[in-house]
Amino acid sequence: MARTDARSHAATATRCFTPAAQRSLLGWAARELRVLPWRATRDPWAILVAELMLQQTQVARVAPRYRAFLARFPTPAACARATVGDVVTEWAGLGYNRRAVALHRCARVCVEEHGGALPAALEPLHALPGVGPYTARAILVFAFERDVGVVDTNVGRVLARMRGAPLAPAQAQAAADAAVPRGRAWLWNQALFDLGALTCTKRAPACARCPLRRSCAWRRAGCEAPDPAVGSAGVSGGQSRFEGSDRQGRGRLVDALRARGHVARAALAAAAGWPGDAPRARRVAAGLVKDGLAASDGRGGLRSA
Repeated sequence: MARTDARSHAATATRCFTPAAQRSLLGWAARELRVLPWRATRDPWAILVAELMLQQTQVARVAPRYRAFLARFPTPAACARATVGDVVTEWAGLGYNRRAVALHRCARVCVEEHGGALPAALEPLHALPGVGPYTARAILVFAFERDVGVVDTNVGRVLARMRGAPLAPAQAQAAADAAVPRGRAWLWNQALFDLGALTCTKRAPACARCPLRRSCAWRRAGCEAPDPAVGSAGVSGGQSRFEGSDRQGRGRLVDALRARGHVARAALAAAAGWPGDAPRARRVAAGLVKDGLAASDGRGGLRSA
């Protein structure tokens, strides 16, 4: 049944994205596509770095860190030779520091198992540390220009609104794959990214200037509630509150390690921003050690990994 549904939605996507709709979106992209540093390369390692940095982090914050990171770690081998602490330090300002640890592990696997390069097939890419289905497909498209679709939160929103109904994960992926014009996957996927980011936005979609407005089922229905993008595959539901969270304390401890290289047990609570809650600071510090972001100093404190 699931395969039948996926084929049905893929066929629906093909009807929605007619050749005329495809030409309209690609023409829009030729005029409106953002100039971003990771769009000027087909280097698989640089694409991977960008994709991991862009997870849950805004483009404006990523661009300068992306350039600096690649200047220091231009290849998987350069990253693999560094310590985890070096990589985490270069990740400063991006948050979600476990991504930096995963990237370091990925670089080592590339060196040890793939001759210092990223593989060019879906399954071995997906097997790399920190590389999920989305990232593996993004590398295939943006580095190797394979004709597959990539479903992030922006693309998922566009697909659901074009269909006029929420999509399950397999259905969204099938629809994204079916919509790709042969030989144009790189530009097509970038166009969908930017359409969702700039025009088909979450709260105030600019339907009047959307190049797909004539093909969009949700617009033809008058954009009535509920929005089909809500709960649809790939569409994020928003992040939990950061202020006062464990994530905030983790970030503060990682920043302290970047600055000092060591945080003694007695200083953990203050460094985490919870001077009156030492047990919570110790629990969060233990999580950093477990995730590979820090090492224990053997006395209850932390040191750089």
